[in-house]
Amino acid sequence: MKKTYWLLFSLLVVGFLLGACNSEDEAQGAEGDVVEIDFFHRWPNEPRKSFYDDKIKEFEAANPGVKINVDQVLNDSYKEKIRVLVSNDELPDIFTSWSDSFAENLVSSGRIMELNDILSDDTTWSGEVLESQFGGFTFDDVTYGVPFTVDGKAFFYNKEVFEQNNLEVPQTYEEFITVLEELQAAGYETPLVEGLTNTWAISHYLGTIFQRVVDPAVLEKDYAAQTGEFTDKGYVRGLEIWKELTSYMGDVSTAIDHEAARNMFAAGEIPVLYMQFAEVKMVQDASNFEFGFFNFPEIEGGKGDQKALTGAPEGWVLSKNAPPEAVEFLKFLTSAETAKEFTTVDGQLNAIKGGVTEETSNPTSREAYDIILNASATAPWFDNAVDVNVADVFMRGGQDIATGVKTPEDVLQEVQEAAKKLH
Repeated sequence: MKKTYWLLFSLLVVGFLLGACNSEDEAQGAEGDVVEIDFFHRWPNEPRKSFYDDKIKEFEAANPGVKINVDQVLNDSYKEKIRVLVSNDELPDIFTSWSDSFAENLVSSGRIMELNDILSDDTTWSGEVLESQFGGFTFDDVTYGVPFTVDGKAFFYNKEVFEQNNLEVPQTYEEFITVLEELQAAGYETPLVEGLTNTWAISHYLGTIFQRVVDPAVLEKDYAAQTGEFTDKGYVRGLEIWKELTSYMGDVSTAIDHEAARNMFAAGEIPVLYMQFAEVKMVQDASNFEFGFFNFPEIEGGKGDQKALTGAPEGWVLSKNAPPEAVEFLKFLTSAETAKEFTTVDGQLNAIKGGVTEETSNPTSREAYDIILNASATAPWFDNAVDVNVADVFMRGGQDIATGVKTPEDVLQEVQEAAKKLH
């Protein structure tokens, strides 16, 4: 009897163990069926970090077989990390990209997915993206990215200060200098400030000035690494204009970053600041006065488009070997529903039709949106428009001009030497 009992007990134990092993194997098998998507963006700060964390949870809940691994770092670190990942053929499945030369450099690696078929196969989705914003992600008639945010650069100005001093919005560069002079006379020692420790802020000025001054055909030739020379006299004039503008910025500008400059504007300490429309909500949250915008004024005798707006869309790209689930995640990130929520939460303007409305944004943001959509042309960010080696020389040279260490001629000579090395 005891033998029979122990035999039955042993069989039960073995059955239990076998059942447990089978359950574990099934669990492992189910886990093995999960598709993992590597997602990389450049917003580890709020409110955008939480926005995308929530979007990931929402997508995973709707797609139980998908696990999204997210990584995020700030701008400069993001650029460096992307370069390393491209060179090592370890790009994430989906990641954010600036347009124009930044996107083109990624595409030249041969590791970015072509999207023409994906866009044409689902026009219900792709038809909701502003067609005008695809250009910066399209090369040789092939589109590699889907734009999501749109942005532009303009002078923000304190309307109360302008009204109190009977100042009109300047239409020309000469009028702008007169406005700065009158603001100084009114007690604003540094009427125009910038955080010159951020070289990208300098590049935005230079790119806009060159776009106004230099012949477009010359810019096209010089901005290409293989043909760039930068010998046109317009560049010297552009750097001289930069030098003149920095004379109104004071020593404080060489010691602060752009965020500090923005805080000074929001506090009412300075009346004019060159900013991106993406910063509208930040200024509104920190200020208690009404502000407006004006584009960089026309420069007399300039050979470029005087009405163009510096700015560019930013979007999402896919690595060449990204799984189909990553394509669905891309569509989710650029859907009308996501766009509406994005602008409501973050305040930045987006490239999706119906994403910027009275419901999702305020009149100031919509004014900025109209400026972007109605610009005669869009000039890309200078540090994305030219080779990084040339951009670095210009940007560091801009700092040296501001501090009086170098002349415009000195800087341009260094630029020409850097450009020759790229041929």
